[in-house]
Amino acid sequence: MNIFTAIGTFLQNGLLFTKGVVFPFNPIVPAILLCIVVSYLLGSINSAVLVSKLFFHEDVREKGSGNGGFTNSARVYGKKAAIFTLLGDMLKTALALLFSACVVGFQYAAAISINPLMYISGVACVLGHAFPVFFRFKGGKGVLCTATIALVLSPLVFALGLIIFLIVLFGTKYVSLSSLAIGFFYPLLLDRVSALFGIKHDLLTVLCTVLLGLFIFWCHRANIKRLMDHCENKVSFGKKDKES
Repeated sequence: MNIFTAIGTFLQNGLLFTKGVVFPFNPIVPAILLCIVVSYLLGSINSAVLVSKLFFHEDVREKGSGNGGFTNSARVYGKKAAIFTLLGDMLKTALALLFSACVVGFQYAAAISINPLMYISGVACVLGHAFPVFFRFKGGKGVLCTATIALVLSPLVFALGLIIFLIVLFGTKYVSLSSLAIGFFYPLLLDRVSALFGIKHDLLTVLCTVLLGLFIFWCHRANIKRLMDHCENKVSFGKKDKES
């Protein structure tokens, strides 16, 4: 078997389901560990920090709230920086899931959205984003990465979550509260939408989504305190808000 046939078989069957092509055995544990490591490293490519260093010769974590994420990048550097940060964070999360899809195998594409390995990879990517090995383990809060996981694996859940996010944002003008709403509703929405379509997720998948939600709350613990103290920063939507 030549290398091109081997690559084609690998992409079709995935590492977990390919025997005698890449390995003479079925390396389940090494494949899962590989997905976790690669997803974490991709998550560690912090877009906000890279944009601030490349275009502004600064570190966004030394500005504003000190956070290496989308919201702080938007507040400190404006819309263009925010767009690059958004695209970068979404791309790295999608690539982490794509890599895991290659490991699962594209002939199983219909089952990828319910495969727990995809959600494990998503959690690893979010952890990399929050604790990037390339940037002294100080990154963002993982909301955008979590939203991208939902977008790739369960678009309807993403759409419903986006509606909730926008309702809370425009109703309160608190980005942090909107993010907390995502953390709270993501596992609930996935459960209800899946039940509606007769999709069953295993316990590991449910645990991953709950952990993602709890992690968002943990990352926003300072914001929660400021919300309780009524001193959290609000977002402005126009001149009227800026003048008030």
